[in-house]
Amino acid sequence: MTDDYLWFEGLPFPVIGYSYEVLKEAGSQFVIKDEDTVLVTYPKSGTNWLVEILCLIHSHGDTKWIQSVPTWERSPWIETDEGYKLLNEREGPRLMSSHLPFHLFPKSLFTSKAKVIYIMRNPKDVLVSGYYHWTMAKLCKQPESLEQYFQWFMQGNGISGDWKNHLTVAQAEAFDKVYQEKMAGFPKGLFPWE
Repeated sequence: MTDDYLWFEGLPFPVIGYSYEVLKEAGSQFVIKDEDTVLVTYPKSGTNWLVEILCLIHSHGDTKWIQSVPTWERSPWIETDEGYKLLNEREGPRLMSSHLPFHLFPKSLFTSKAKVIYIMRNPKDVLVSGYYHWTMAKLCKQPESLEQYFQWFMQGNGISGDWKNHLTVAQAEAFDKVYQEKMAGFPKGLFPWE
């Protein structure tokens, strides 16, 4: 799995459209301005749906902008090579997207007054949606089966790392508690990640 990804700070990213330099610079030097809106999600959690909604709000319901400008250009990804370049060239209030976990996010976010919208989706839905997306997208190593993808997901080897890395410690602990309750009836050793 190692050669099929760009590894940055222990997390896998697709090799197409990402670079070590941009990932590093985005976290340490990218400036998020007070008037910016930042959409943060784990991959396959509804990012594009919310981009469409936010763009409709921004354009007061006028669909011309949405129909004529691609999603990735209206809300560039901070961590991608092209998105980083577009955002650095853009003036005024910017809408931007990211799958970066909290610890890799641009440090400037924490001192700005930017609006942050965080989407969290049921991890089972993220898993299934991610499996079908990554088997079709051909951007990185493809799983041989849903079972293999499930193992990668549970081991934290999904794109942008572990689903729980996107959570605060308290949220991760609450998730662990619910997970333990749901799995209480299964025999020990049934799952390979235990």
